[in-house]
Amino acid sequence: MTDHVLPDVLGPGLRVVFCGTQAGSISARRGAYYAGPGNKFWKTLFETGLIPEPLGPADFLELPRYGIGFTDVAKGTSGPDTALMRHHVDIAGFLAKIHEHAPAIVAFNGKRAAQSVLGGGSGSRLAYGLQPSLLVGSRVFILPSTSGAASGYWSIEPWRELAALVKETSF
Repeated sequence: MTDHVLPDVLGPGLRVVFCGTQAGSISARRGAYYAGPGNKFWKTLFETGLIPEPLGPADFLELPRYGIGFTDVAKGTSGPDTALMRHHVDIAGFLAKIHEHAPAIVAFNGKRAAQSVLGGGSGSRLAYGLQPSLLVGSRVFILPSTSGAASGYWSIEPWRELAALVKETSF
Protein backbone atom coordinates (compact mmCIF):
# COMPACT_ATOMS: atom_id res chain seq x y z
CA MET A 1 0.00 0.00 0.00
CA THR A 2 1.41 3.37 -0.96
CA ASP A 3 -1.49 5.64 0.00
CA HIS A 4 -1.02 5.91 3.73
CA VAL A 5 -3.66 7.70 5.77
CA LEU A 6 -0.94 8.75 8.24
CA PRO A 7 2.78 8.62 7.49
CA ASP A 8 4.97 6.13 9.26
CA VAL A 9 7.34 7.72 11.73
CA LEU A 10 10.20 5.26 11.62
CA GLY A 11 13.97 5.35 11.55
CA PRO A 12 17.04 3.71 12.97
CA GLY A 13 17.68 3.47 16.68
CA LEU A 14 14.13 3.90 18.01
CA ARG A 15 13.45 2.61 21.50
CA VAL A 16 9.76 1.94 20.88
CA VAL A 17 7.43 1.99 17.89
CA PHE A 18 3.75 2.33 18.77
CA CYS A 19 1.51 0.36 16.47
CA GLY A 20 -2.23 0.80 16.20
CA THR A 21 -4.75 -0.92 13.97
CA GLN A 22 -5.62 1.97 11.65
CA ALA A 23 -6.00 5.72 11.97
CA GLY A 24 -9.21 6.72 13.67
CA SER A 25 -11.60 8.95 11.72
CA ILE A 26 -10.60 12.12 13.58
CA SER A 27 -6.89 11.30 13.35
CA ALA A 28 -7.30 10.80 9.59
CA ARG A 29 -9.09 14.14 9.21
CA ARG A 30 -6.50 15.97 11.31
CA GLY A 31 -3.53 14.14 9.79
CA ALA A 32 -2.09 13.24 13.19
CA TYR A 33 -1.79 10.15 15.36
CA TYR A 34 -4.18 9.68 18.29
CA ALA A 35 -6.02 12.95 17.68
CA GLY A 36 -9.49 11.93 18.91
CA PRO A 37 -10.69 14.02 21.86
CA GLY A 38 -11.22 10.97 24.10
CA ASN A 39 -7.87 9.36 23.31
CA LYS A 40 -5.52 9.10 26.30
CA PHE A 41 -2.33 8.48 24.28
CA TRP A 42 -0.58 11.84 24.59
CA LYS A 43 -1.51 12.34 28.23
CA THR A 44 -0.30 8.81 29.01
CA LEU A 45 3.06 9.33 27.28
CA PHE A 46 3.73 12.29 29.56
CA GLU A 47 2.26 10.78 32.74
CA THR A 48 4.40 7.65 32.42
CA GLY A 49 7.58 9.59 31.65
CA LEU A 50 7.93 8.29 28.10
CA ILE A 51 8.23 11.96 27.08
CA PRO A 52 9.55 14.75 29.34
CA GLU A 53 7.05 17.41 28.28
CA PRO A 54 3.35 17.47 27.43
CA LEU A 55 2.81 17.11 23.69
CA GLY A 56 -0.23 16.58 21.51
CA PRO A 57 -1.24 15.06 18.19
CA ALA A 58 0.20 17.92 16.12
CA ASP A 59 3.63 17.10 17.61
CA PHE A 60 3.80 13.50 16.40
CA LEU A 61 6.75 14.14 14.08
CA GLU A 62 8.79 15.30 17.10
CA LEU A 63 8.66 11.92 18.85
CA PRO A 64 11.77 10.34 17.25
CA ARG A 65 13.92 12.71 19.32
CA TYR A 66 12.60 10.75 22.33
CA GLY A 67 13.23 7.40 20.64
CA ILE A 68 9.55 6.92 19.72
CA GLY A 69 8.04 6.03 16.34
CA PHE A 70 4.62 5.23 14.89
CA THR A 71 2.95 2.93 12.41
CA ASP A 72 -0.32 1.04 11.98
CA VAL A 73 -1.07 -2.46 10.72
CA ALA A 74 -3.56 -1.03 8.20
CA LYS A 75 -2.06 2.06 6.58
CA GLY A 76 -4.56 2.64 3.77
CA THR A 77 -7.78 2.81 5.78
CA SER A 78 -9.24 4.75 8.68
CA GLY A 79 -12.16 4.48 11.05
CA PRO A 80 -13.12 2.49 14.12
CA ASP A 81 -11.55 -0.91 14.75
CA THR A 82 -14.94 -2.49 14.08
CA ALA A 83 -14.61 -1.36 10.44
CA LEU A 84 -11.20 -3.01 10.00
CA MET A 85 -11.32 -5.95 7.61
CA ARG A 86 -8.69 -8.66 7.23
CA HIS A 87 -7.73 -7.51 3.72
CA HIS A 88 -6.92 -4.02 5.08
CA VAL A 89 -4.07 -5.42 7.16
CA ASP A 90 -0.65 -5.67 5.49
CA ILE A 91 1.21 -8.06 7.79
CA ALA A 92 4.09 -8.63 5.36
CA GLY A 93 4.57 -4.88 4.87
CA PHE A 94 4.39 -4.27 8.62
CA LEU A 95 6.95 -6.98 9.39
CA ALA A 96 9.28 -5.67 6.65
CA LYS A 97 9.17 -2.18 8.20
CA ILE A 98 9.91 -3.51 11.67
CA HIS A 99 12.75 -5.66 10.34
CA GLU A 100 14.23 -2.74 8.39
CA HIS A 101 14.08 -0.18 11.21
CA ALA A 102 14.72 -2.64 14.08
CA PRO A 103 13.17 -0.78 17.02
CA ALA A 104 14.05 -2.18 20.42
CA ILE A 105 10.33 -2.61 21.24
CA VAL A 106 7.15 -2.82 19.20
CA ALA A 107 4.29 -1.68 21.43
CA PHE A 108 0.81 -2.53 20.21
CA ASN A 109 -1.72 0.08 21.35
CA GLY A 110 -4.53 -2.38 21.94
CA LYS A 111 -5.07 -6.10 21.62
CA ARG A 112 -6.78 -5.76 18.25
CA ALA A 113 -3.61 -4.39 16.65
CA ALA A 114 -1.54 -7.15 18.26
CA GLN A 115 -4.03 -9.82 17.23
CA SER A 116 -3.84 -8.62 13.62
CA VAL A 117 -0.13 -9.42 13.53
CA LEU A 118 0.40 -12.09 16.18
CA GLY A 119 -2.82 -14.05 15.71
CA GLY A 120 -4.35 -15.69 18.73
CA GLY A 121 -8.02 -15.71 17.80
CA SER A 122 -9.95 -13.38 20.04
CA GLY A 123 -7.90 -10.68 21.74
CA SER A 124 -8.62 -12.23 25.14
CA ARG A 125 -5.93 -14.87 24.55
CA LEU A 126 -3.27 -12.19 24.41
CA ALA A 127 -2.06 -10.80 27.72
CA TYR A 128 -1.05 -7.22 28.33
CA GLY A 129 2.63 -6.66 28.92
CA LEU A 130 5.92 -7.93 27.55
CA GLN A 131 5.46 -10.96 25.31
CA PRO A 132 7.71 -14.03 25.48
CA SER A 133 8.67 -14.01 21.79
CA LEU A 134 10.43 -11.50 19.57
CA LEU A 135 8.93 -10.09 16.39
CA VAL A 136 11.58 -9.98 13.65
CA GLY A 137 14.17 -9.17 16.32
CA SER A 138 12.18 -6.62 18.36
CA ARG A 139 10.67 -7.16 21.79
CA VAL A 140 6.86 -7.07 21.81
CA PHE A 141 4.65 -5.30 24.33
CA ILE A 142 0.83 -5.27 24.30
CA LEU A 143 -0.92 -2.30 25.89
CA PRO A 144 -4.51 -1.45 26.71
CA SER A 145 -5.81 0.79 23.94
CA THR A 146 -5.81 4.51 24.66
CA SER A 147 -8.91 4.95 22.48
CA GLY A 148 -11.93 6.42 24.20
CA ALA A 149 -13.96 3.59 22.64
CA ALA A 150 -11.92 1.09 24.67
CA SER A 151 -12.10 2.92 28.00
CA GLY A 152 -13.74 -0.07 29.69
CA TYR A 153 -10.45 -1.97 29.31
CA TRP A 154 -8.20 0.94 30.30
CA SER A 155 -5.38 0.58 32.81
CA ILE A 156 -2.29 2.75 32.96
CA GLU A 157 -0.25 0.05 34.73
CA PRO A 158 0.95 -1.78 31.58
CA TRP A 159 1.93 1.63 30.19
CA ARG A 160 4.04 2.25 33.30
CA GLU A 161 5.66 -1.16 32.84
CA LEU A 162 6.46 -0.25 29.23
CA ALA A 163 7.94 3.09 30.31
CA ALA A 164 10.25 1.31 32.77
CA LEU A 165 11.35 -1.12 30.06
CA VAL A 166 11.93 1.70 27.55
CA LYS A 167 14.08 3.58 30.08
CA GLU A 168 16.30 0.48 30.36
CA THR A 169 16.78 0.46 26.57
CA SER A 170 19.83 2.27 25.23
CA PHE A 171 19.28 5.12 22.80
